[in-house]
Amino acid sequence: MMLDLVLRSRRVVIEGTETAGVIGVRDGRIAVVAPLDAKLEAQESITLADDEVLLPGLVDTHVHVNEPGRTEWEGYASATRAAAAGGVTTIVDMPLNSIPPTTTPTALATKQGCARGQTYVDVGFWGGAVPGNITDLAALHDGGVFGFKCFLLDSGVPEFPPLDAAEFVATMAETARLGAMLIVHAEDAEVVALAPRPTGPEYAAFLRSRPHRAEDRAIDQVINAARATGGRAHVLHLSSAHALSGLTAARAAGVDVSVETCPHYLTLSDTDIPDGATQFKCCPPIRDGGNQDRLWQALAAGDIDMVVSDHSPCTPELKLLEHGDFGKAWGGIAGLQLGLPVVWTAARSRGHSLADVTRWMAQRPAERVGLPYKGRIAAGADADLCVFAPDADFVVDPASLLHRHQLTAYSGRRLAGIVRQTWLRGRRVRTEGQPLGKLLMRGRR
Repeated sequence: MMLDLVLRSRRVVIEGTETAGVIGVRDGRIAVVAPLDAKLEAQESITLADDEVLLPGLVDTHVHVNEPGRTEWEGYASATRAAAAGGVTTIVDMPLNSIPPTTTPTALATKQGCARGQTYVDVGFWGGAVPGNITDLAALHDGGVFGFKCFLLDSGVPEFPPLDAAEFVATMAETARLGAMLIVHAEDAEVVALAPRPTGPEYAAFLRSRPHRAEDRAIDQVINAARATGGRAHVLHLSSAHALSGLTAARAAGVDVSVETCPHYLTLSDTDIPDGATQFKCCPPIRDGGNQDRLWQALAAGDIDMVVSDHSPCTPELKLLEHGDFGKAWGGIAGLQLGLPVVWTAARSRGHSLADVTRWMAQRPAERVGLPYKGRIAAGADADLCVFAPDADFVVDPASLLHRHQLTAYSGRRLAGIVRQTWLRGRRVRTEGQPLGKLLMRGRR
């Protein structure tokens, strides 16, 4: 049968290996993966330039879209445009900081209603686990959420409170019963409460207020609950390399726990952050260069599963840049559009390949959340593709970003790698054109 689209490239990342090849697409899916000289007939044929590589579309499972309720912070149209511009073809939206949070079936329907018809990439949803909603989890699970997020300390927004120790174990037991994954913001409330309070513009003071012990202790709590209940757990935005030994030992013992880190932890360190530069504030915080080296070693060894953005934007006013007060400014880094070049720039300097980067940023996130037809170039997978020029470089100009607000921690940095095209289910995404994205539900394609 005639194919809809054929893409030829001297460089394609296919199932973890970079090679030459031709990809044939029919009805939105990859129908053929063949050698470069294969004769395929299609309605449209495209040959990539010699400096371009064909990658699977990235899968970012940690994005705060904030719509509805805080749409002035971000929104589905702006977030998914930015995602497409960065080679990301699938996102999974966090259950906060929208109002209402995604903690009931009604709130999930509200979220889906807001997103429908205005997404430029495919969008799935996390449910939220908060005190008092344990009886809602089964209905949310049946409604297609990809799992449940909880906090072990103050989330920063009053409508999404944390779970205490008993509530956390009970929630893990319920998600284990459902076969769902519980994803955890793992910082210990007691350790943070006993740390020095952050005030003023000094970054070192903010760093002391969120010590690595807070992560380490909370991650031990996650491991113990998963071991006791047989639950599936995932540790969000790992910043502390000190926690890695416990995670590695638990996994070796059969505990079902995975872990992610983020581009900012892999590429920024405390010495990069001037006092008062609250665009760098996030929780857990960006730590020192030695810690960063250990994160990279763990990523290379497979002890960290994936790299996702934790895109957590807000209005510029909430960053309090005129005061530079790390204690009062909103914590979160907006990086959805820049994740691929940010990670690639650092990865290649450390001897890693594009196949490594796509494994961390596409294949593994898709596999862990239950999207086996995303994040890979293989027959039967969705034809979600990214045309990437890895040796081209650019300087980050905030004005070029498609997030709702252009504030970025990467302003002025020279990065390697430019996304030239993004394809979603065999159709080229044009960020000023018709939205092509659809809403995803767990277990349904």
